[in-house]
Amino acid sequence: MTQAFYRKWRPHLWEEVVGQEHVVHTLQNAIRSGRVGHAYLFAGPRGTGKTTTARLLAKAVNCQAEDLQSRPCDHCAFCIAVNEGRFLDLIEIDAASNTSVDDVRDLREKINFRPTQGTYKVYIIDEVHMLSTAAFNALLKTLEEPPEHAIFILATTEVHKIPATVLSRCQRHEFRRIPVMEIVRYLQKIVKEENLLADDDALVMIARQATGSMRDAVSLLDQLASTGDRITIEVAQSVLGTAPSESAVELVNAIMDRNMALGLDCIHKALDMGTDPRQFARQVVDHLRNILLIASGNARQVDATRDMLARLSDQAERFDRGHLLEALRLFNNAATEKHSGWQPALLLELALGEAIQYHSVPAGEVADQTPLPVEVAVAQPHTVKSHHRTARQEPDPETEPALVEQAQSPTEESAPAVSIPADPAPAVAGGAVTLQVILQRWDDIKAIVKKTRPATQALLNSVKTVTYKDQVLVLSFASEVVRSKMDTADNLDITRQAIRQILQVDMPIQCVVATTRGGGLHADLDDPDGMVGTALDLGGQIVHRD
Repeated sequence: MTQAFYRKWRPHLWEEVVGQEHVVHTLQNAIRSGRVGHAYLFAGPRGTGKTTTARLLAKAVNCQAEDLQSRPCDHCAFCIAVNEGRFLDLIEIDAASNTSVDDVRDLREKINFRPTQGTYKVYIIDEVHMLSTAAFNALLKTLEEPPEHAIFILATTEVHKIPATVLSRCQRHEFRRIPVMEIVRYLQKIVKEENLLADDDALVMIARQATGSMRDAVSLLDQLASTGDRITIEVAQSVLGTAPSESAVELVNAIMDRNMALGLDCIHKALDMGTDPRQFARQVVDHLRNILLIASGNARQVDATRDMLARLSDQAERFDRGHLLEALRLFNNAATEKHSGWQPALLLELALGEAIQYHSVPAGEVADQTPLPVEVAVAQPHTVKSHHRTARQEPDPETEPALVEQAQSPTEESAPAVSIPADPAPAVAGGAVTLQVILQRWDDIKAIVKKTRPATQALLNSVKTVTYKDQVLVLSFASEVVRSKMDTADNLDITRQAIRQILQVDMPIQCVVATTRGGGLHADLDDPDGMVGTALDLGGQIVHRD
């Protein structure tokens, strides 16, 4: 049976480790100075060399070479035994399948025995975050004060799941994702040694698909080598399920041109070629990210040909920054969505539609458009007078809803529910803020928000009711989805800053879901247990208010 590339080309010396020089240098110095610790924690993404480095450290501390700087030598009996997997004093434990406290107790009983072959017994516990809480607790004392002949090396991809008591007992080393070009150079070395034929463009694609994991890159190369043909960009695209780079370029052009038909055609052509939908979404995300880097003045971080760089630069000049960020977010969601449903292309189509819809209202034109009408829930009835009735009149429960109806279109002959002056009112002095003042300056507030973040201004356009009670501004939305999008720290801070600029007051903001059944519920209604809202939802009406 042929040995897999990722096993055959696993580094046997420090110099062969790629992309983790900061870790290798530290461990080499520890060996040369005789300051090897008793417990290490290797944390980082998968396939970046954690287990490989742990084995190299185990070889180095048991190597028989006299010169400490040359350890591991990879030639002595102990080094060869480690390479062949028959070194008795190297114990590798998979924490994913040995999670119980009994497994750790068994380890504690055996650790006191002296090494059989080498100088040190080295315990490599892979995926250590999978241990149970009881197992971690059982390991603590041994981890803190192990026998002089024992060394622990813990490896994990999810360091946040490791208890702080364990972290404090280990020397922690962070493994980083390996840069694309370093992966490419290592793949070129393997191609040369294995007498393969591969184009550099194909190797770059493999490196990008690996997303910083050397093991994944080598495994993909092994898969492509099995085809028996020259590894070209076309072969790589066919095997890996990716679309030609031209497809991503055309799709981005369709988004900028607001051409839904062209965008759908690009998606369906790519999928008809056998491209995986989620893979294509990742390609679009990579392309949009490169545009963002160029637009931000970081073109040196973009790995692309000269021709592609020119096309990316052209798109970066034409792409509105807010629109670019929104498109990047939408397609990233499509790429990371776990459940694609019964229609594989649907996530891509939805992302395309939303991106084009966002672009259909350019940021520069928002201020010139007629603002959407806002329903107003009167928090303090005595402060707002109706056109048809004074504030002292009792509301008719049959005809007066709790929420003032949305302002009708200009074509309808009816007076607006709330009178808002056309000219902006002056800034409030002395903090004398009322609901009427807020409504008078509402469009000005949204205009300030728009300059900072158009997406936040679009959410404010979706507000159904505006109320002001106890010096808190309450914004009601029609659905929980819209409310949750608005109720973020960034959106609220931007809105508060705009209010502070216009009204000269610092105003807390609360986002709620509007209740509209049963004539609607005031956002200022005192309903701590929700009973009134429930009654209204069931068809009840408010007939009297204190």
